[in-house]
Amino acid sequence: MGEVAAKRPRFRNLDRLIAALTLVIGFVVAVTVGFLHEWIWAGGITIGAALAWLNFRWLKQGVSALAAASVAQATQQSARVPFGSYFFAMFRYALIALSMYVIFKYLKVPILSMIVGLFALGAATVVACLYEIMRPVD
Repeated sequence: MGEVAAKRPRFRNLDRLIAALTLVIGFVVAVTVGFLHEWIWAGGITIGAALAWLNFRWLKQGVSALAAASVAQATQQSARVPFGSYFFAMFRYALIALSMYVIFKYLKVPILSMIVGLFALGAATVVACLYEIMRPVD
């Protein structure tokens, strides 16, 4: 009859979708808050969403480095994980908190607006997962 189409596995590009949606959701919420409330809050939400995106990238890089090290360890006696992976894995929350403090202190951006912007990552994760679950299989 016909050839069976190759199926795209679910959740294949989920990390890219989450990263993109984090920035999109943060920007949409920031623009909405800017028009309805204050633009300084919109800036804080944008900063928070950007920090959430950066946090996600660091997490992804750390997990990828650890996965590569565990695959390498299966074939070698000792595998080497880059120091930066350990650094960002251990201190990424401290780096985000420090940058939020500096922005709050010197630019006078409301801290609550940046915290709301950090929620863009959670919202993006929920939206991306719902999309992948609800879409028909190719």
